[in-house]
Amino acid sequence: MSIPFLDFGGIGSPLHFLHANGYPPACYGPLLKLLSSQYHTFGMLLRPLWFDSNPAEIKDWTPFSNDLLKFLDEQKIDRPIAMGHSIGATVSMRAALKEPHRFQALVLIEPVLFPFNFMLKWNMVRAFGLGHRLHPKIQAALKRRRNFDDLDQVFAGYRRRPIFRYMSDEYLRIFIQGMTQPKNLTDPVAPSQRGFVLFYSPEWEAQIYYTGLWNDWDLWMGLPRLDIPTLILRGSETDTFWESTARSVGKRNPKIKIVTLDKSTHLLPLEKPQEIFNITQSFLEDVLQ
Repeated sequence: MSIPFLDFGGIGSPLHFLHANGYPPACYGPLLKLLSSQYHTFGMLLRPLWFDSNPAEIKDWTPFSNDLLKFLDEQKIDRPIAMGHSIGATVSMRAALKEPHRFQALVLIEPVLFPFNFMLKWNMVRAFGLGHRLHPKIQAALKRRRNFDDLDQVFAGYRRRPIFRYMSDEYLRIFIQGMTQPKNLTDPVAPSQRGFVLFYSPEWEAQIYYTGLWNDWDLWMGLPRLDIPTLILRGSETDTFWESTARSVGKRNPKIKIVTLDKSTHLLPLEKPQEIFNITQSFLEDVLQ
């Protein structure tokens, strides 16, 4: 089976965008529209969005990077700009470390990368069989509501959540539409099938949380030899790519450019798409001349 993907249009240099865990590509509509104004923008889908995929097959995130390299082969894409958010950034980074000649540049938005001591603690938690119980996001993912009667009600509820504090009403509505789909696309008037369903499987979301982080030693060891022009974008109030992590990355590879955006979180590309585009465009114009 060929790896499924979406083409967002545009002309110019090829730019591959890889979405985050729990966030289908449609959630990034405003950013993707900006990117496609300057680049041929496209992106494969992570396995949770493949038909009949099995979360139990994933033990760490390495297969996702292999998927990306396979996708580039299948589509005969030569040296794209690799851009990703969260796991999408981490997957892109690992693929570039494995086969650096395949990419022009990296734009990593809030990559999932934690310090050695935190990784050790997480491995101990897993070793004692407590990973699913103690990971702060796994239980939340599994308890996530899957069915919705009305997206306006979803918006009203989400609007009050602190996690979305920096997302405009417009972008929040786009996010909600992107994470859901009609329950019955073929017969939308069937009484038992009205409403919307979560597009991204909570079981897959939880499995990605559980299998991440523990085996990321290769990312830290590979950082010093990462010679591709690389930009990392982080939110000033992130809970993922910490300031201490940014300092450690800078020490291991001073050539990597790291930019922190004020009043932003891990949801940076959904909060500030125009700023993300402007910084990315300026960076790429400088390094790809």
